Amino acid sequence: MSEEGHGILEGAVAPQVNPHLFGHADAEDFLARFYRSGRSHHAILIEGPEGIGKATLAFRFANHVLSHPEPASAPERLGDPDPNTPVSRQIASGASHNLLHLTRPVDEKTGKAKTAITVDEVRRAGHFFSQTSGTGNWRIVIIDPADDLNRNAANAILKILEEPPKRALFLVLSHAPGRLLPTIRSRCLPLKLSPLSRPDLAKALTSLGLAPDGGRTSEDVLTEAAGSVSQALKLLNYGGTEIVAAFNEVLQSSGPAARRAMHRLADVLSAKDNDVIFGFFLDHLREHLVERARAAAFAGDLAGADRASRLSSEIGERIGISQAYNLDRKQTILSLLEDVTR
Repeated sequence: MSEEGHGILEGAVAPQVNPHLFGHADAEDFLARFYRSGRSHHAILIEGPEGIGKATLAFRFANHVLSHPEPASAPERLGDPDPNTPVSRQIASGASHNLLHLTRPVDEKTGKAKTAITVDEVRRAGHFFSQTSGTGNWRIVIIDPADDLNRNAANAILKILEEPPKRALFLVLSHAPGRLLPTIRSRCLPLKLSPLSRPDLAKALTSLGLAPDGGRTSEDVLTEAAGSVSQALKLLNYGGTEIVAAFNEVLQSSGPAARRAMHRLADVLSAKDNDVIFGFFLDHLREHLVERARAAAFAGDLAGADRASRLSSEIGERIGISQAYNLDRKQTILSLLEDVTR
């Protein structure tokens, strides 16, 4: 499940301790069989949209491997981790000497996660592998997600992947594998996960106490979440449903009414400590523009398709510039909305 900085989204369960995984039985069976065969690859690229269970799968597989260090005697299936075993307790507390979770570090000044996984974090992996495992067990690194590696960090990981230590396993998570260095992708075994089906998404939300028959998980939420638990949580617990409605109001209005709707939406998105819903809106905006480009292309409006596609690809760059120069977030949002509605 997606993380809010280094905290977990409200209503979610940390993947290290999550006892449930929905919708990926085939991937679990593949990993269990592949490991038991003794021919397991040293790096597995687990790819798919954000919030569908990639990290939960990675920790379940890590638990399986560390609990059964000899492949030939490992079970043929990945079972639910037993929270009472030493391996599970160590993984849950972050105290395992055989598992390293690489993710964006916290900025000590702001208390928030940095924008990238830095080379200093990757150096931790080098130190991790240089230490002799007291048990002779596997040593596993989960990179979560590798999309956040900056250039130096990516190159440092690549060097380790090129000459992996004995009994080392990398579980490389990616929301958008096309952004990774081709040389990193080429050294990994790809394992693609699909968005959750509506029934599986409903089961996942039910396990979090958001039962569909309880009234909160409407059909609209299941549709808008597009198979992602983290998107559903943002819709339900962070006001995402209201943000989508406000954006639709902007699109459907014109003149002064549209301008007022833009300002109302921008005020909400630019509020202090509203980073989760701001990120949700940017994702929603990108999806809207991608769909607009696709519809324009099918209609033969190539100029419209090109414009929507370019706007979608520019969002990240424009937000990055805004953050780098500490520009007013509200003005940045208004600029984006004005471009989208032209």
